[in-house]
Amino acid sequence: MISVAMITMNEEKAVGKVIKDIHNAVPGAEIVIVDSSTDQTAEIATRSGAKVIKQLPPQGYGMAMDIALRAAQGDVVITLDCDDTYPVDQIPVLADYILKDGYDVVDASRLKEKPKAMPMINYLANWGFAVIASVLFLRRFYDLHSGMRAYRKSMIDKISFVKNGDAYPVELLLKPVNLGYKYKSVFIEYHERVGASKMRPLRSAWYTTVRILRSRFTK
Repeated sequence: MISVAMITMNEEKAVGKVIKDIHNAVPGAEIVIVDSSTDQTAEIATRSGAKVIKQLPPQGYGMAMDIALRAAQGDVVITLDCDDTYPVDQIPVLADYILKDGYDVVDASRLKEKPKAMPMINYLANWGFAVIASVLFLRRFYDLHSGMRAYRKSMIDKISFVKNGDAYPVELLLKPVNLGYKYKSVFIEYHERVGASKMRPLRSAWYTTVRILRSRFTK
């Protein structure tokens, strides 16, 4: 079974469409959402067929995504941002790399070239951090902050991640690689988001640096 793990905070404009698109792309997929919304996101998600876990008050992206990943029951867990920026039709493709080709984590990179939907400063920062990680790990990385990845669930269950602080996706990618798990990167299209961004650039940059170094030099 394929599980899709998402976290939401006031995504009522996008969540119904995203869930519908997931059902169309992967009929029978389990959808797990950890929600900290004050709008109708949770109600819409539940009506649309998702399993919703409430997290109030909000405890941050890392805490929420860790709950979603560990609550998922599938053999493969696909993480996805719930803002309609990622191509859900690629979920089966990513899952097959795990189920058929033996990879443990597959990163869906937005950065084959600068996406029209990504500000230049964000693109340069993402590109730069990927280069730094590539040098430190002696492996080519492309997108440390992608919100769309595939993980082998048994691998997730074996690894403990630092959940507090920003830039959690960085550690979700780099720590398994440092532990010897099999990694692959593929390129995807990235679309204009629905709703306002909640990213805090300076804080995210600091935690990205911390997580790169921690993932490289600790087991």
